[in-house]
Amino acid sequence: MAPGEVLLPEALAKGMNVGAGDTVVLVANNKDGSVNGMTFKVAGLVENLMGPGGRDGYLHIDDAAALLRMQTREISEVAVRVNDFDRIEAVAAALRGILGPMTNPQNKPMFELHTWRQLTPFYNVVRMINIMTLGVRTILIAVVLISVLNVMMMSVYERVREIGTLAAMGTPPGRILGLFVAEGFCLGLFSALAGAVIGLLILWILNFKGVAVTFGGANQVFTLRPVFRRAS
Repeated sequence: MAPGEVLLPEALAKGMNVGAGDTVVLVANNKDGSVNGMTFKVAGLVENLMGPGGRDGYLHIDDAAALLRMQTREISEVAVRVNDFDRIEAVAAALRGILGPMTNPQNKPMFELHTWRQLTPFYNVVRMINIMTLGVRTILIAVVLISVLNVMMMSVYERVREIGTLAAMGTPPGRILGLFVAEGFCLGLFSALAGAVIGLLILWILNFKGVAVTFGGANQVFTLRPVFRRAS
């Protein structure tokens, strides 16, 4: 992208009814409060996938410095990449401890630190999906428990004569109860093993073939492959 050009997000360009090749005026407030405006040529449009809410545009850094009337280039944000995703909170806490004592002349914090959870709009979506997944799991477990209860109740009701015969032969009630508990345990164990094997087989097939998912305004196709990881 050359100086004098700007890349606009699709959502903003659609609202402004502008496209590639059109001219727009960007207005910004600099640090001393004055307003400055400059004319730019729309070099292209950016997918709505880019930036929070699809409202981030891009321009040359020299144009940004001129628009904000900056004498020299200044850094306003620093992005820190963590290799281990599970250590984000620990790294953020360590950085807060380092940056916290640094204050400006007004005795206010000089730096602000935000994790991706506070910045990305997708985090709330992921959290809602996790809550929905937990609800679905709870419903499935309830259905399975009710099904098992129904099977065991029918097993007892269909064997009333056998239970009476065992009791008449002097079998203790606890022993009779243990027989039904053992039967239910074996049914549950074999069913769980069969379900695990079938589930692993399905995941292995999905990992081998992959699942194609279309995402983004440009119909980008991503291939998802489930993997098995040992819980830490």
